[in-house]
Amino acid sequence: MSNVVVIGTQWGDEGKGKIVDLLAESADMIVRFQGGNNAGHTLVIEGKQFICHLIPSGILHPDKTCMIGNGTVLDPGVLIDEITSLKDRGISVEPGRLMISETAHVIMPYHKWIDHGRERLLSGDAKIGTTGRGIGPCYEDKIVRKGIRIIDLIDPESFAEKLSAVIDEKNFYLSEYLKSDEVLDSKSIREEYLGYGEKLRPYVTNVSVAIREGIRKKKKLLFEGAQGTHLDIDHGTYPYVTSSNTTAGNACSGAGIGPTQLDRTLGIVKAYTTRVGAGPFCTELLDATGDRIQEKGAEFGATTGRRRRCGWLDTVVVRNSVRINSLTGLAVTKLDVLGGLKQIRVCTGYRYKNDLITEFPNSLRVLKECDPVYEEMPGWQEDITGAREFDELPENTKDYLKKIEDLTETPIQIISVGPDRKETILLEDPFAPETD
Repeated sequence: MSNVVVIGTQWGDEGKGKIVDLLAESADMIVRFQGGNNAGHTLVIEGKQFICHLIPSGILHPDKTCMIGNGTVLDPGVLIDEITSLKDRGISVEPGRLMISETAHVIMPYHKWIDHGRERLLSGDAKIGTTGRGIGPCYEDKIVRKGIRIIDLIDPESFAEKLSAVIDEKNFYLSEYLKSDEVLDSKSIREEYLGYGEKLRPYVTNVSVAIREGIRKKKKLLFEGAQGTHLDIDHGTYPYVTSSNTTAGNACSGAGIGPTQLDRTLGIVKAYTTRVGAGPFCTELLDATGDRIQEKGAEFGATTGRRRRCGWLDTVVVRNSVRINSLTGLAVTKLDVLGGLKQIRVCTGYRYKNDLITEFPNSLRVLKECDPVYEEMPGWQEDITGAREFDELPENTKDYLKKIEDLTETPIQIISVGPDRKETILLEDPFAPETD
């Protein structure tokens, strides 16, 4: 038995959805432990594209149990639409197969209006680049103990009481500070959201207890995060981060499991680097090569459709993730996108004034003044999407992968050579028993 956590090592959008889908074949239970519908996992299966925003992407495997943990924040309308969309495409999303934690927090209409209103007041570099989905304000209410949880949503009396306690404050903040024309109507919100609660009620349970029972029965668990390590509220490029902990340690608190139950942590590394929204990005390419990678990699956000900023692989970033998450292995994705380039660069460190930096700096002022130190390698012209074994890859591709392993001091276990599920080279199954 082995329980595995899947983590993004960069700024999200590393291709976690495909890897989770692949590993779900070996897992019994898949658990989403943080974030909300500000993230999207895109999967291509037999040419058909699926995008999961809240439901773990393991739902596409008919015999798996999928759970949404307490560390997530849920927009109930979005979740119901996602359930309906999957059902319409022939995917079974029945209660018991999908479980929702009683203690996950609910995104309310005022969270989204506050999100948009705050971003509107900012300008230039001060803009965070929020998706406007209400994620941050929902986590905010959770921390100040004014949140509404799923367990309240299915209890009309509790929901009405908690909504009544915050509605005047939210209206005042929206009108007086954010200068918004939106006015919250308690009655209409109550009716709409209690309707959501009734639809979701069959799915709601104590996910922590269900996980414990799975472990007792020797089930294999896969823990799925959203975004990436450098969007973590504590360890990311603050304040250009998300509102939750995206790192492996949060799999415990976000799902209701103890740390001794986690066996391995797999870090997803895109073969280059991308970032959506504002924030420092040392290896960003503002030239034809960056445009080429962006176009060939179809680098648009699955949730917002925003164009992703693209740059060379930054192993300072990845090494930082290795340390923070205690990564036991890597999965390299979108390797095929680099095909056709004559030369490929890998960032091995930063030059700050007269100093060489090999550890990721926490100061944004320092980071903005860093210049990447590159090692240049020959590219490859061959189409690698048909490779199913490591030895089928061109020598230059193998050298590039070996360089990633050497610089991160972490073994590569999975290589993605295309978007489809089958376009994958599995070097080591993270669920396989460890050998001496």
